[in-house]
Amino acid sequence: MIHIQTPMLHSALLSAQVGTNIWLKMDALQPTASFKARGVGHACTKYVEEGATLLVSSSGGNAGLAVAYSSRQLGVPATIMVPKVTPQRAIDLMRAEGATVQIEGESWLEAHTEALKLAESPEAAYIHPFDDPYVWEGHSTLADEFVASGVPFDGVILSVGGGGMLTGVVMGLKRHGLDVPVLTMETKGADSFYTAVTTNEHITLPEITSIANTLGAKQVAAKAFALRNEHPIFSDVITDKTAVDACARFLDDHRLLVEPACGATLLAVYGKNSFLEGKKNVIVIVCGGAGITKETLEGFLQMEA
Repeated sequence: MIHIQTPMLHSALLSAQVGTNIWLKMDALQPTASFKARGVGHACTKYVEEGATLLVSSSGGNAGLAVAYSSRQLGVPATIMVPKVTPQRAIDLMRAEGATVQIEGESWLEAHTEALKLAESPEAAYIHPFDDPYVWEGHSTLADEFVASGVPFDGVILSVGGGGMLTGVVMGLKRHGLDVPVLTMETKGADSFYTAVTTNEHITLPEITSIANTLGAKQVAAKAFALRNEHPIFSDVITDKTAVDACARFLDDHRLLVEPACGATLLAVYGKNSFLEGKKNVIVIVCGGAGITKETLEGFLQMEA
């Protein structure tokens, strides 16, 4: 198993601020510093078991690092296509794991197109960052750990990029017979799920303009879009500035540096989202992020509202 079971910590500080018990699912502590180790690691393992001798992926950072880490653990090579907006820090981390990294295109979609071409070779398996049943199955272990914790949770908050984590968590909740509501958070300019839900159309964004590049899927997985009619899912969108401010506050409050994609999730608590009203125990998935550094966060904090 590539991922580890991560702590779920009760935050007395955040709980007091919002009047609801806030439980932090600390997936930023995964070996790759993000939740992607779960789904991506599981997919890599399954495909290697099925005979793949080369892992190919496309990523804005976290999924690529998870593929790189998994490939080293499994003893097979990996090639990862990344768009130009990928932070150099994330690229360096992938290469440190031994992966071949190629920069392709302006957006994840362009990198994805190139990766698919490489994955046509018979020995290769394509590891999609969010739209793959194996990926969802791996992420569903989050729900298993929620249940195993014994916390009587009545809400879950998470961020959405392509919808892989959302799909996995909902699948896991369903497996345990739970209809616990889920709040999804995105930043404006990377809000493909929010836009799809509010228009009731599986849209593709024309471009990604948010600094939260790891949320940068122009279109969410069809499975994630379909789940809006199968489970109580609520969606909200915030600004880059407020997401970054949440990252800074979380660093002060819990001594952990996370990227803006995770800041979007945290802002639901810091901003006292209406989703919290009437709930007693809410789990917040601290998804982490490998591309963030102290210097990067300081630069983001200088942006205008």
